[in-house]
Amino acid sequence: MLKVSGEELKPLVGPNDINLRLIEEAFGVSLVHREEELRVFGAEDRAAQAADLIADFLRVVRQGRSLTTPDVRYALRTIQRQGNASVETLLAEPIIVTHRGRPVRPKTPGQATYVKAMQTHDLVFCTGPAGTGKTYLAMAVAMAALRDGKVSRVVLTRPIVQAGEELGFLPGDIMEKVDPYLRPLHDALQDIVGTTRFHKHLERGIIEVIPLAFMRGRTLNDAFIVLDEAQNTTRGQMKMALTRLGFGAQMVITGDITQSDLPPTTPSGMRHALQVLQGLKGIAFVELTGDDIVRHDLVQRIVRAYDSAEHDLSSRTQQGCE
Repeated sequence: MLKVSGEELKPLVGPNDINLRLIEEAFGVSLVHREEELRVFGAEDRAAQAADLIADFLRVVRQGRSLTTPDVRYALRTIQRQGNASVETLLAEPIIVTHRGRPVRPKTPGQATYVKAMQTHDLVFCTGPAGTGKTYLAMAVAMAALRDGKVSRVVLTRPIVQAGEELGFLPGDIMEKVDPYLRPLHDALQDIVGTTRFHKHLERGIIEVIPLAFMRGRTLNDAFIVLDEAQNTTRGQMKMALTRLGFGAQMVITGDITQSDLPPTTPSGMRHALQVLQGLKGIAFVELTGDDIVRHDLVQRIVRAYDSAEHDLSSRTQQGCE
């Protein structure tokens, strides 16, 4: 039995007791809370493990730190894999706190590896499916580097791949034409720093959000560069982007190599770079998987269903060729 005050109980159990349900499922126990008591029922060893974990979560809450459902999921996943992980270490200081006061920190072991790579390498490649936090975490690390004075500007870029309408037929000037392609980057940054601060940084050139083609001929010194959707770069574009790296600069390249929008006859520059740059000192390669998806639980199941279907199709194709 654990003694828990009413104030502590709310973040501990989560909305509609979802945190307790996750712990029950992970340890095969039953959790019951009444007034200021939380009881654990189940096999002795499993109940003891669950109680120890809840006590760890409770210490985090009592330290005045936030405890969210993604935090609980992350801790459970890591403990199930590693066995002896410390909750207080897992839920360490956030990368950055958003303008709404929400701490941004890795939620899965894969994301933790990704963040560590960005904090220790000048060039990082990160691949993975949608919802794994590739872009958002890169922006969080970039804004933290800007806050700490490690860089003087942040440059966010994407290749503009026309999937449907031709740019020439879209209304407006060139920046208005490409704005829909760059909008996800705007949205993510505004979520982190707020709309007002974001636009002030844009006006002052502290933040740039530009199409990849606009980077040709530039050398970016003292900058944190994020190249997003890099699976849509050609080999030439990727080489051009990589050679923009100047003194005191850092670059993170993200993409999902299974979702290229390039024509079938055009090889992906990101896929090519992952092959030719392997083993080079100073470069980190991180691969996130379906286990790292932190969006709605349904997204993880959708990604796995598609992966399974593609694997089955590939197997049938190989059998047909034989």
